[in-house]
Amino acid sequence: MTSMNALISVSDKTGILEFAQALHALGIRLLSTGGTARLLADAGLPVTEVADHTGFPEMLDGRVKTLHPKIHGGLLARRDVPEHMAALQAHGIDTIDLLVVNLYPFEATVAKPGCTLEDAIENIDIGGPAMVRSAAKNWKDVGVLTDAAQYAGVLAELQADGKLAEKTKFALSVAAFNRISQYDGAISDYLSGTSLQEGGAHSLGLFPGQSNGRFIKVQDLRYGENAHQQAALYRDLHPAPGSLVTAKQLQGKELSYNNIADADAAWECVKSFTEAACVIVKHANPCGVAVGADALDAYSKAFTTDPTSSFGGIIALNCTLDERAALQISKQFVEVLMAPGFTPEALAVFKSKVNVRILQLDLPPGGDTAWLQGRNLIDVKRVGSGLLMQTADNHELLLSDLKVVSQLQPTPAQLQDLLFAWKVAKYVKSNAIVFCAGGMTMGVGAGQMSRLDSARIASIKAQHAGLSLQGTAVASDAFFPFRDGLDVVVDAGATCVIQPGASMRDQEVIDAADERGVVMVLTGVRHFRH
Repeated sequence: MTSMNALISVSDKTGILEFAQALHALGIRLLSTGGTARLLADAGLPVTEVADHTGFPEMLDGRVKTLHPKIHGGLLARRDVPEHMAALQAHGIDTIDLLVVNLYPFEATVAKPGCTLEDAIENIDIGGPAMVRSAAKNWKDVGVLTDAAQYAGVLAELQADGKLAEKTKFALSVAAFNRISQYDGAISDYLSGTSLQEGGAHSLGLFPGQSNGRFIKVQDLRYGENAHQQAALYRDLHPAPGSLVTAKQLQGKELSYNNIADADAAWECVKSFTEAACVIVKHANPCGVAVGADALDAYSKAFTTDPTSSFGGIIALNCTLDERAALQISKQFVEVLMAPGFTPEALAVFKSKVNVRILQLDLPPGGDTAWLQGRNLIDVKRVGSGLLMQTADNHELLLSDLKVVSQLQPTPAQLQDLLFAWKVAKYVKSNAIVFCAGGMTMGVGAGQMSRLDSARIASIKAQHAGLSLQGTAVASDAFFPFRDGLDVVVDAGATCVIQPGASMRDQEVIDAADERGVVMVLTGVRHFRH
């Protein structure tokens, strides 16, 4: 191996001592800064402090230590340009061939409750990003490491070949620029969302002055919604536990664009239940939802809602799938099957059905609040040359939130059916009408321009499934603008209705409920889903 110089300056010191020891064993000279230099020296490694290397002391409480020509000249000089190498020799500058840097923990700092603006500012790294940019720009001559996960691969290549391949250095350069982009984006989001008040106090808004999306590509997809469209799946930089992008695929074909979109809709709905639950989704809408004693019971009830639409659907359960449930599900054509766990016997049932995509997802801990974790805080929708951003619809309706406005009071059983229906309606495309009874959907009307049509479609679907709507609870995701919508669901058999209220004709609709002898409760919250 030719003589090499490595500069190490890390905030997160995970694995750095072992890596530096291995570099030293390869004969690589070590340069370092501050606490990292002390760590290496205390371990008996020969390390040169950057201040000694540059002949200029660290100053301004560490704000200035690597911003020096001896550092950036050593990183930026092109080895294949004689004039560059002559300039280094004239000024007594050594090349730096390996740069190991991770940055001040800005993201972790601002994520802490009570983080002050001063703390945030002091955790904005200056010298680190400058060095990373210099090394990444000169990638043909410098290997730049910005993550401890890169140490093992780089070390193995150095030990085997005595140098890094050009392909490796380019990949490290791309990763380095990505990291700088993520870092700068986080700083921009935080500062452009910060309002400074008199006396130095500050507050953070939900929507920054500039939005900087930071997503990592998970995989290319075969195609998009249609075969002539290209597509790829990306994940958040730090995905929340229990989210779809953290799923482990246990078997089956590669997921398609539509599979992923529908699987996300199913998973978001099913994880909102604490009882054993099953959700079957077709074209982004739940066509069957139920809670039950176990996976088999929940699935059987959900499937009963709409057997026709369930063909080729996406099935999500929030409980372990056992052999009994697997045998029943395997009788149907299924695109994707999701659950937080599968027994070995259940997996064996699907072993011969190689096209069924089986995903294992983790339900985050937290009891009744588990559904809040792994859920987006902000929703984003692309529009022509722009974005629409909003806080996500994470509202959870409580029994105490309900306002009974009818003369007839709901029974305890009706209240449970109403809450169940309301929870399902939240995940149905507007206009949404959902009939429920006994912890299962009985008819779902989704995505119609008219609420009347959604109500009629829900009734028709129940008829096709051979289900009676007598005594059912109905949820409407938005208010009834006229009494005709109420009349349709009551004519179908509903005896209690839950809706947001706030229509100009609320009293007319409430009077109609009393006239028809049904219960009506208001939520004060609507759940449009477009």
